[in-house]
Amino acid sequence: MMRRLGVTALGLRNGPHRVTVDRDLEVAAADGITLLADHYAPADVERAPTVLVRSPYGRRGPFGLMCGQGFASHGFQVVVQSVRGGFGSGGVFEALDEREDGIATVEWLKSQPWFGGTFAMHGPSYLGYVQWAVAADAGPELKALSMQVTASTFREAVNVGGAFALESALIWVDMTARMKNSLSGITTAVLSPRRARRATLSGRPIGELDRLATGGQQRFFQDLLVNGPDTPFWDKRDFSPTVSRVTAPVNMTGGWYDIFLPWQIKDYAALRAAGRRPHLTIGPWFHADQRMMRGSIGESIAWFRAHLLDDPSELRENPVRLYITGADEWREFPDWPVPGMREESWHLHPGGGLSTGAPTESEPDTYRYDPEHPTPFLGGPTLLGETHPSTDQRRLERRRDVLTYTSDVLDEELEIIGPVTADLYIRSNREHTDFVVRLCDVAPDGESLNLCEGMRRLVPGTPGPDATASPGDDPAHPPDPDEDGVRHVALELWPAGHRFRRGHRVRVQVASGAYPRVARNPGTGAPIGAATEMLTADQEIFHAPGRASAVHLPVVS
Repeated sequence: MMRRLGVTALGLRNGPHRVTVDRDLEVAAADGITLLADHYAPADVERAPTVLVRSPYGRRGPFGLMCGQGFASHGFQVVVQSVRGGFGSGGVFEALDEREDGIATVEWLKSQPWFGGTFAMHGPSYLGYVQWAVAADAGPELKALSMQVTASTFREAVNVGGAFALESALIWVDMTARMKNSLSGITTAVLSPRRARRATLSGRPIGELDRLATGGQQRFFQDLLVNGPDTPFWDKRDFSPTVSRVTAPVNMTGGWYDIFLPWQIKDYAALRAAGRRPHLTIGPWFHADQRMMRGSIGESIAWFRAHLLDDPSELRENPVRLYITGADEWREFPDWPVPGMREESWHLHPGGGLSTGAPTESEPDTYRYDPEHPTPFLGGPTLLGETHPSTDQRRLERRRDVLTYTSDVLDEELEIIGPVTADLYIRSNREHTDFVVRLCDVAPDGESLNLCEGMRRLVPGTPGPDATASPGDDPAHPPDPDEDGVRHVALELWPAGHRFRRGHRVRVQVASGAYPRVARNPGTGAPIGAATEMLTADQEIFHAPGRASAVHLPVVS
């Protein structure tokens, strides 16, 4: 009864079944380490299908209620396991190294006398990543996967456009270092962002920030600092090559402000290219948004009933469901990218203008980026979301190191759904530098709300001077690849689903920092963990024929 009341208190719906729990079952890993798991079962159903959940955040408290009691009361067995090194499981936690223990757990599950012959996996974030770690080789008994705000690889999410995702990495290592029980987990989730923010504002080198935040050096954080996206460190932790081999039906839930959304959509695309038919839901959520967490339980139950109990009655008709911000409504579509969109290029113009018209000859705009006083991050993709991820940007836009380009007032609605990209033509006095592009919706009262963003870290020779015209360039004025050191920078922003209302304006920000979301670029090329010398960067943004900087929007026809 207490567990059922707990499920209700979490805002979830109890099923009709009474649930029994067998705690601290021992699972032997391949190297002999013992992993602990709790087994929930509907008391009146024999050999029901099983839902497997593997977690670094514990298996009791609200989490156990949500996944264990929640699914079991609807007729499924549930195994909730603590991964290696936490909450009673033996060994040392090895972040993102989950394949071997995952496969051992699947084999153990299949050998249990109560196993009903089929199973599914569920969970958000790290709990979704561990699904990808085993999904391609879990055997025909795996009938369904339901994963939220996650991806098959974290290598690009940790190195966004080549820039280290400092704040999220620091928050996460603080959380995993401090979690010892379900109560400490709740407290840590509240305090970790504050400790991380204090550390990033200390002025100390990045390599010391884990000690400032957590009280001790964290090996995983140090590993991230010295292993960029192209190093062998990531190879055994990257399961994107196996996505196309996964045959179990996949249900994906993401958020427009989630740190993993672009790579989750790449997993969706890989499944579609392999002939699969995954479901995709994207809501107005950040990574740890409790609205998303609660809703995902009901959606997963419907998914598991369809694929483990042959009851598709609660599945929606279309596989893609999107929340359109600005319109504040849900819509369903047959696929992603949504069919029928057309790409529309909005060009940067001198004087801070933005329009679909081609630019004329003009001098570049300029600003100076100072890593000693880095351009801050003010709303956007976030891990725990201390503030709303869509935030009024006017305070940021008043800074001298941020350029803004704004359209005329819209005389009719403009709706975008899909991938957003940008092309910048830039010149910098530093070969090592960053660029950030952010799309905003400006209301009649001047409020400027961020919608999506992208960033790119430049190193010598990449990209070099570029002769390729961007969409909308005047072919009569091609850029000269040898002239003046101008570089063409292509950026992928987060995707978006948004309606700009009539009377609003479209705005594009250009900057060279988003601190502490990503680490500041010192301008020297020194390793980010030890960099102490900081060099200013003088930046030029071009908007002229042949150098037509623009953002490209997927517009509803």
